[in-house]
Amino acid sequence: MSSTAGHRIESARVRRAPRYGVFLVGGALLGVLVAVILTFAFGGGPIEAGAPAGDKSDYTGLTYSTPQVLGFLALIFAPIGLAVGGVVALILDRVVGRRTREVRIDRETVVEPHDAA
Repeated sequence: MSSTAGHRIESARVRRAPRYGVFLVGGALLGVLVAVILTFAFGGGPIEAGAPAGDKSDYTGLTYSTPQVLGFLALIFAPIGLAVGGVVALILDRVVGRRTREVRIDRETVVEPHDAA
């Protein structure tokens, strides 16, 4: 029972591509960071139990705690950051994807005979 093998040298084009997941997660984390900065930059108080209440909202007449404001802003800015990260990855893919290079690869094919038992 012998196996047959094929061996040949071929050429292939190789290009670099960004990892989209890394850019999407990075963009979302950047959006959450922006939400944290905005929460504390515009009158956000300390996140503690018993912290003094802030001013009432002009639109709803309710008072929102700092964690609530952070949550609202994170819900807004995380998807925006996610989209920005995706767009940056697409732009990088277009710019870096133009540069391809030719490489030589060694291709070997081995075919084993199937036993009829």
